[in-house]
Amino acid sequence: MTTSHPLAAELLVALDQAVADGDVPGMVAEVRDPRGRWFGSAGVADLRTGRERHAEERFRIGSAAKPFTATVVLQLAAEGRLSLDDTVDKWLPGLVKGNGNDGGTITVRHLLNHTSGIFNYGNDREEFAKLSGPAWLEHRYDVYTPERLVEIGLRNPRSFEAPGDGFVYSNTGYILAGMIVEKVTGRTLAGEIERRIVRPLGLTGTYLPAVETEIRGPHPRHYSTLFATETDAKVYDVTDQSATTGWAAGGVVSTVGDLHLFAGALLRGKLLPPAQQREMFAMVKTGIKMPDGTWKDTWIPDTTYGAGVFSWELSCGVRVWGIGGAITGGFSFAMGTRDAQHMIAVNMNIDRYGGHNSLDLSRTVIEAAFRLILSCS
Repeated sequence: MTTSHPLAAELLVALDQAVADGDVPGMVAEVRDPRGRWFGSAGVADLRTGRERHAEERFRIGSAAKPFTATVVLQLAAEGRLSLDDTVDKWLPGLVKGNGNDGGTITVRHLLNHTSGIFNYGNDREEFAKLSGPAWLEHRYDVYTPERLVEIGLRNPRSFEAPGDGFVYSNTGYILAGMIVEKVTGRTLAGEIERRIVRPLGLTGTYLPAVETEIRGPHPRHYSTLFATETDAKVYDVTDQSATTGWAAGGVVSTVGDLHLFAGALLRGKLLPPAQQREMFAMVKTGIKMPDGTWKDTWIPDTTYGAGVFSWELSCGVRVWGIGGAITGGFSFAMGTRDAQHMIAVNMNIDRYGGHNSLDLSRTVIEAAFRLILSCS
């Protein structure tokens, strides 16, 4: 553990408490601000051996992959190779149709800020039955093409009538964005992420897997209750799995330090010219207006969403900005003040829903850190 931060002891107490309260195998957190840098871990990387977690570990970051895809798209827009006002049909003609969907009315911008209305393929009833519960163990190595993921999403009704009329989180939109990157560049999305983000920032543990199912290099075991909501639900080792179910929407592997560098670069505008930086942080409310005029949250309460990035108002009144995501096997976030002067990155190597909700626990740790480093209450 690095103890160069004056609040190291208090931060470690918060992390230990979260792991104990949330029945989490292991958790890592790293704080960076003008007073120093601190890394701490609690729990274990491996329930079988008791091995401790450490800073160099790589883990699957789930939807924190989306800002990688969004950054590549926005860089292509800055180069004049595409426009956020381009329709999906311009680049993927005829692909998006049926169930009220029209690729001629959905733009690249709609894909990036989840206002397209296209159904999230992860919520498809048939696929969810395969990718949750014990059935997941039978399908953990299934390979999905991007076209197949889009097809699954499109076989369901739209989330709302017209593109731009609301916000409903859709992995399908980011699969389409990744496909557009490959169409525009003639290269793989993985290669573009490597060339445009990983190498320029000096990220040492970040990559988008292809069809391999094991994580390269040092990593913790990843655990899951496979969407069971009971407090005493059985926990499974889900470390080895196909990343093709997430790809541009959730397939990336990274480290706590790399997430810091990437999120900080986004907040500081180091990866995008000013016009595209404004587009990335053009935030929308995360919900829809109902027919009776009332508002319905469709994502995490107290958030707004841009192009792969989001803001989150904490209970202490502080609004933080950054990236985050969940996958079968973990939750990861990198959040900070808008000027990136105060940052925290966290990962827990389990996803739980119900009694010990991993999202709530992640927020608890993030809030505890910002209460300490910003002295808010």
